[in-house]
Amino acid sequence: MSEQSPTPVVRRVEARHRYEILVDESRAGLTAYRDRDDRRVFFHTEIDDAYAGQGLAAILVEQALTDVRASGMRIVPVCPYVAKFLQKHTEFADITDPVTPEVETWLDAQLGR
Repeated sequence: MSEQSPTPVVRRVEARHRYEILVDESRAGLTAYRDRDDRRVFFHTEIDDAYAGQGLAAILVEQALTDVRASGMRIVPVCPYVAKFLQKHTEFADITDPVTPEVETWLDAQLGR
């Protein structure tokens, strides 16, 4: 019998504006955000190649969005992966705001791009 793989752990890293997913204490990926008033604007999600194909992105994003709900905030899915996830997981529709040109301009300024 093969060993059961470790349960991934998701943590919010406030100082770096992101949620990280850890497998065996190693960072396997992250989803990055910036907060604007009561909205958490997600703009980038990545999983390291070594951990690809294990469904970690979905676990990461689901737990991140659950944390956003728990903190009373709303979601703005600039990140294509988060937007795609939200299409399949309509349980977050009530706290999701549309991505507007104004939000994109604000995000570009935040990120210096």
